[in-house]
Amino acid sequence: MAGHSHWAGIKHKKGRADKERSKIFSKLSREITVAAKLGDKDPLMNPRLRSAIQAARSSNMPKDNIERAIDKSKSLNQSNFEKIRYEGFGRDKVAIIVETLTDNKNRTASKLRTIFQKNGGNLGTQGSAAHNFKQIGVIRININEIKDDKIFELAIDAGADECFSFENFHEIHCSFEDIYSIKKKIESHVENFISTDIEWIPLNKVSSEGENKEDIKKLIKLLDDDDDVQRVYSNFGEED
Repeated sequence: MAGHSHWAGIKHKKGRADKERSKIFSKLSREITVAAKLGDKDPLMNPRLRSAIQAARSSNMPKDNIERAIDKSKSLNQSNFEKIRYEGFGRDKVAIIVETLTDNKNRTASKLRTIFQKNGGNLGTQGSAAHNFKQIGVIRININEIKDDKIFELAIDAGADECFSFENFHEIHCSFEDIYSIKKKIESHVENFISTDIEWIPLNKVSSEGENKEDIKKLIKLLDDDDDVQRVYSNFGEED
């Protein structure tokens, strides 16, 4: 029985991992499709598409999936995806920004409003939470791609504001207007990028305790799990 229970546990974990992987691939595919629809189908001529493909590769998305996502952009005429930002608050006034890619903004707004309301939060108007964040360009590179001192030198020479090296990746911060021009300069030395995004970085963190803390975590996860949602940002921070 112990062996059976162990196998059941492995299958459960694998199923959960497969579901998470599928969710990530779905979001990456949608970004590739929209980037290809809005610009050139050639990644070399379309920085947004090139970055989306690089992010997909770093997540081990199969080449066939990437090509299908690009091809899908050719038949997307009847489905016009919009990039819409929603803002709201969780318990203890934790500010949350939700970035979506949707072909039905009424459906998306309704789903997000329900998720906020059922988990102790509320969906606000655009601009209600954004003042708690600063918007910057963030480029992440696997730590094994390039040495700390070299990427720091490259980033600063390219015009970036800051460069950090963590356990598994390097992270470059720059103005969001310059993100693709800075990345292009770094590409001559780095082949693989984890991500290239314009992100919302909290100005200050808000901590929470007990049930409120768990409600905030649940709210953020449910928002992130929604099919229309691409990214979720919050100023929630756990105590060290």
